[in-house]
Amino acid sequence: MKRAVLVNGVPASGKSSCARRLGRRLGVPVLELDAVKEVLFEEIGHREGDREWGRTLSRASLGSIWSLLGGFPRDALVIVEAWFRRPPHDHILRGLEQAGVDRWVEVWCHAHPDVLVERYAARRRHPGHPAPADYLDELRELAGVAEPMALSPVLELDTGTARRPDIQRAARWVEEHLPPTS
Repeated sequence: MKRAVLVNGVPASGKSSCARRLGRRLGVPVLELDAVKEVLFEEIGHREGDREWGRTLSRASLGSIWSLLGGFPRDALVIVEAWFRRPPHDHILRGLEQAGVDRWVEVWCHAHPDVLVERYAARRRHPGHPAPADYLDELRELAGVAEPMALSPVLELDTGTARRPDIQRAARWVEEHLPPTS
């Protein structure tokens, strides 16, 4: 039975850091949307300020991740890190099905909107991503209303506290919800 941990959250919520730490703790691969998207920016181009182009490349990146995940062994456990956005989530369910994922859980990374705005403003990102000056107000609003997909069990990680999220606790939670199959 192929299993996946979907690490979700708005931009600057700490998804990548949490996914990498969780992947190391569990000893499993991590597939990050931005790792694919930034290669696409470099290979086929980016259009600064063109948000629709960025969304198109995000969809292509997630489609690539589902396709790659389809080639993983049937008993694999994999972490997929992305901002899965608002409903409807039919395309996520189709992607999981295409990849042969039978069971999954969601780790929802979140923090106070002020923390997210501060993080995003301080980032050095590929110029294909929205510039902070063009995105901070939207991010603040989005962070106030965004929620997990809740298509499976959800573990919420507050990444905005002074302490780092407890990845050992998160790993135990994943192991309880997605035990290896025999």
